[in-house]
Parts: sequence; C-alpha cells; structure tokens
Amino acid sequence: MSRCSMCTLALVAAVAVALPADLQAQTQATATNVPEIPIRAVEGFFKLPDGLYFGEGIGIATNSQGHIFVYHRSGDTRLFEFDGDGNFVRELGVGVYGFEMAHKVRVDGDDNIWVVDEGANMVIKMNPEGRVVMVIGRRPEPVPPGGNTAVPPTDNNGPNHRYLLARPTDVTWDQDGNIFISDGYFNHRVVKYSPDGIYMGQAGSGQAGNGPDQFSTPHTIASDRQGRIYVGDRGNRRVKVYDSDLNLITMYENVGNPWEICVSGGDHQYLFVSNSNPDSNPAASWNITGEIYKMELDGTIIGRFGEAGKNPGQFQTVHGLDCRNPDELYTSEISAWRAQKILVGQRAVSQD
Repeated sequence: MSRCSMCTLALVAAVAVALPADLQAQTQATATNVPEIPIRAVEGFFKLPDGLYFGEGIGIATNSQGHIFVYHRSGDTRLFEFDGDGNFVRELGVGVYGFEMAHKVRVDGDDNIWVVDEGANMVIKMNPEGRVVMVIGRRPEPVPPGGNTAVPPTDNNGPNHRYLLARPTDVTWDQDGNIFISDGYFNHRVVKYSPDGIYMGQAGSGQAGNGPDQFSTPHTIASDRQGRIYVGDRGNRRVKVYDSDLNLITMYENVGNPWEICVSGGDHQYLFVSNSNPDSNPAASWNITGEIYKMELDGTIIGRFGEAGKNPGQFQTVHGLDCRNPDELYTSEISAWRAQKILVGQRAVSQD
C-alpha cells in the first residue's frame, strides 16, 4: 500500500476518534415557511477525457474568465480545470508535495488559485499559471508505513500554533488582501494572516466549544465586499459573522449545519448556505437535510432549493459551492463523486 494510502487511512481513523457523535450528526434547519426556489441542473456539463474521472467532489471555484476548478479525492488528490463550456483544460498541481487529502479550492480577486489540503495541513497559493507562490502551514515529515502525517490528537483539540494548521478547511480574503483560514477539525479557530502570510490574530482558542467565542469544526468561510467574514460553524449549527478584525457581529442559527457557504459576486451580494446531508448517508437524514438556502447578507432568508438525492438537481453531500454568479451555481458533492452546474430560478425541463 502506498504511503499516501496509509496516511489517508490513518487520517480517517483519527477523524472517527476525534469527532464526538453529536458533531458528526446533521440536523434539520429550524427555519420555517421558506419559499422554494426552482432550479435546473445542466446535465452533462462537465466533459472529462476518456479514462479520467471525478472522485469525491470536495471543492469547486471559478475565476474571472469563467473557468471552473474542481478539487477532488480520487486515487490521489487532483485539481482539474475546465473552460466556461465545461471542456477539460488541464490538471494542475501534479506532484505538489502539499496535495494529500483535498478539502477546498478558492480563487481570489487576482485569479490566484488557493487549495486547502487537510491531509497535508497546508493552504497553498498558486498563480493563474498554476505555479506555487506561497504556502501557509507545514506538512509533517514522512513516517514509517502505517504512521500518520496529519496532526491527529485524540482529545479533539489541536496545537493552536500561529503557523501550524491542523486539518484546515477553507480560506477567504478581505478587501486588503488579508487571508482568513478556517482551521477546522482540531484547532477549531479562524486565523488571520497578512497578504504575505504573517500571523495577525485569530478567533477561537484551539479547543472546541459552543460559546460565542468558540467553534466546533469551522468547516467553511467566505467574505463580502464590506470586509465581513462569514464562518460556517458546522458542529454548532450556525453561521457566525465577524468584522475583518475578527470581532463577532452576529450569528445565523436557523439553517442547519453549514457544510458549505458562499457569498456571491455582483452588485447585490447574497449568502448561500448548504445544510448538506452527511457523507455517511444515514437514511433518516435524507428527509431533513440536503437543501441550500439563499439569504441576504443580514441573514434574511429569501428561499431554499434542492434536496438530498443522486439525480440531477438533487444534492449528495455538497462540500463545495461556487456562487460568483448567484443565478448560476457550481456544486461539488462527496457521495455522488460529481460536480454540477445549477441554474437558479429556472424550473427543471420535463423529460416526458
């Protein structure tokens, strides 16, 4: 068995030990009387070359040219680029030391591509050409077969070091280019770095908790043009909103467990929150999870769409969401091993 495979198995074992049962559960959103927004999936949009396939859909993002980047877990962690028509363009990051277990891909305002790898404990910045130009975090040295290269404490707490990440989950930026990383599974914190990667502060202390200044698996993060930072505090079933100095502004607690959030582009920005059905796929979860909420930035719910399922236009554990255009979304889904293009506000076309 390869070192990569052994590391992945060890990491999975660490996850099972580290996460209490209540943090692995997914709950029904408490929002009621929410209007249903029609959607339509563009079937067959992503066109892969013969012999190339998606693995677990973990992250998805677009750049200013309309190209789409899909970060997924297959035999190896891989990053594919597609053009605006869904045609395969290239694979990026082949052989990069920090590609171990994908968790998120994002594209910043200069079209730099950022990947968050929870297995390598690293956030990697690549320029638009795909060259690595900065890393935050550090991958531990290789260990004998069967060892673990992650940071797998068994007490659900992490090292809380300024420059060591412990299974990070996501990244975003404010208007000054400062970097915000949700260091999710073991450190339970959000860390702020300067554009050059210098530590500037954090919210959360390295220990899980449900207090207003604590997190329990901050799993996703996004920002708006006013510099507000939105954090999906998945284990605590809430979205927390901070200013760019990481002072808490408010919390939204009625849209379930946020596996993924996204703030749209455009003149009028929206917040999308996915109450994804768990990737363990317990049957009971399908009836109460799987939907995505469209919200105003102040937390007002506009509507919801989607449901748990494997058909086009249904969602099978949304883990990545791109909403650069709020009427044209892209999802990446763990359990269905796929990415979808979703048109929001359009009804599905009957196949009869």
